[in-house]
Amino acid sequence: MSPRRGRQRRQARREGTTPAPGGPATTPTRYQMREKLVAFGNDYVIKTGKGRPAFRVDGKALRVRNTIRIEDSMRRPLYTVQERMLRVKATMVIEKNGQTVATIQKALVTPLRDRFDVKVVGGPDLHVQGNILDHEYRITRQGQPVANVSKRWFRIRDTYGVEVMPGEDDAFVLAITAALDSI
Repeated sequence: MSPRRGRQRRQARREGTTPAPGGPATTPTRYQMREKLVAFGNDYVIKTGKGRPAFRVDGKALRVRNTIRIEDSMRRPLYTVQERMLRVKATMVIEKNGQTVATIQKALVTPLRDRFDVKVVGGPDLHVQGNILDHEYRITRQGQPVANVSKRWFRIRDTYGVEVMPGEDDAFVLAITAALDSI
């Protein structure tokens, strides 16, 4: 194998884009998110692991409750995340086309790690466990990984990575991540 080809393969592995030999991509897609991207009133572009724009976050300012919109690269709205006020537990709702698709609530008893439950309308629930504040956590469905979040993948200050497993709705997972970042 030539040194150039080896370098390309190592780079692809680092970026999480290496396809399985003879088949479709079976590796997760990695996105670059900015810490505290939900500074309301600020917009932010979510980039792929390769640095290409993939989605856009529109933080709505001057609203009674916190609102975040996840848009595609053409600025078409995909998901809206809103904070629900006056609840015992921190609650965020994710909507698509005006319809609630998921509700995120913090678990009441969390002795060692942060835990959140994502109640998905019409589907199996998701569970989030780990250190939310340090951006080191995992999202699972029935024990199977849906996404991993970590600051270790990027050396840029105030940046963390979201690794979404193949077959998942990337924008939905990023909406969950944005909601957790704002709680």
